Amino acid sequence: MTASQRRPAADTAHEVLAEVWRGDFLESVHHGSVVALAADGRTVMSAGPVDAPMYPRSANKPLQGVGMARAGLALDGELLALACASHSGEDFHLTGVRRILADAGLTEDSLRCTADLPLGAGAQAARLAAGQGPTRIAMNCSGKHAAMLATCAAAGWPVETYLDPGHPLQRALRDTLEELAGENSAAVGVDGCGAPLFALTLTGLARAFARIATAPVDSHEHRVVTAMSAHPEYVGGTGRDVTTLLRALPGAVAKDGAEGVYALALPDGSAVALKIADGGPRPRSVVLTAALRHIGVDVDADPRLAALTEVPVLGHGEPVGAVRASALLDPA
Repeated sequence: MTASQRRPAADTAHEVLAEVWRGDFLESVHHGSVVALAADGRTVMSAGPVDAPMYPRSANKPLQGVGMARAGLALDGELLALACASHSGEDFHLTGVRRILADAGLTEDSLRCTADLPLGAGAQAARLAAGQGPTRIAMNCSGKHAAMLATCAAAGWPVETYLDPGHPLQRALRDTLEELAGENSAAVGVDGCGAPLFALTLTGLARAFARIATAPVDSHEHRVVTAMSAHPEYVGGTGRDVTTLLRALPGAVAKDGAEGVYALALPDGSAVALKIADGGPRPRSVVLTAALRHIGVDVDADPRLAALTEVPVLGHGEPVGAVRASALLDPA
């Protein structure tokens, strides 16, 4: 390890959060960290190094959405939800991104996110079948990037350099994240889309989600939560678990992130945040729904949530087992 490389404290202390069962044989396990906060901010459950810095990846987007709204972004409804999204690249997502840009007097050429294929399997297959390759607008973060550009246009900031960590937009977004999380960002990186990425702890991430979920109705935070709750299909897309969660839990704010991150807060301020140590997405919804039990959500009472408590393990194309939460996450 070089002098410039840093490991979080206690980075070897992740716990077994999910088990992979093939029939009655325990084949694999997923380690990670998870924290659940009560409505009054108390930690009611934690496992792993929840106070060590990590990159929330796209789970930061609702917090960035708040920062953009504070800086003058005038979006609401589905377009504000899209600003906070890791969208699947379906036609309505791309139409929404173009609307954000057009309303700001900009075009797709202004986007500086990484060119990519759509995140959604159906949209990706359709694009490939049509002979189309990666583009910036199809990239799952294009809604956020379009909103960043629109914020710069509204604030009178340069649009060409909006991804520079020293740009007024990025400084404002970092300030917002740190304020909401109640802690300083421990590191700055470059996200997969090219935007600056600010590290938080899992506890700080859960705290930030709780604060926006309980903000006054006349606040920018409430604008973001209302938009995401009312338009969950713009936050994710067809068949996405984040879309299911937002539909099943009215008034909640939830966001998935790359490298095994998830965060969710309920309208009463109770919240959960997690990271899978190996970065894989497979057990995220399993661990999240297990953590929701600790903040009083009866996940078994809603078939939509119950369906997220296990992920099928396939053999010859048929379910032969499941990924399940470990006993560590059982409520006392």
